[in-house]
Amino acid sequence: MTMRISFAGKKVVHAETNGFTIVTDVPSEPGGSVSAPSPVDLLLASLGTCTSYYVLHFCEQRELSLDGVSLGLDVERNSESKRIAKINITIELPPTFPDRYLDPIVKAASQCTVKKYLQDCPAIETAASKG
Repeated sequence: MTMRISFAGKKVVHAETNGFTIVTDVPSEPGGSVSAPSPVDLLLASLGTCTSYYVLHFCEQRELSLDGVSLGLDVERNSESKRIAKINITIELPPTFPDRYLDPIVKAASQCTVKKYLQDCPAIETAASKG
């Protein structure tokens, strides 16, 4: 997989992959215009949407309704570094959701591929080239 990154003016950045353009911006404090999600927002969205896929699949396999099912992500930051220290994911379920599936749906959600990448980080190398 190859992703092309380009600058679109101010602090806006485009990432192009598989025919899609993903747009990011940064908060106003470092000079952004807040016209799009930040890169960290996209990281969290990737984790949340990946986790939700496993929740969706779990419910579909058991013919459980998705009405009232959603996920919430809450972030705890390190007070010194200001970086994310912990991400809490809550699977929000309706009162009618069967109790016997509470632990299994958490186990299914924990299979998220993005979560696994974050827990077992890939090597990242940065280089420069002149074209």
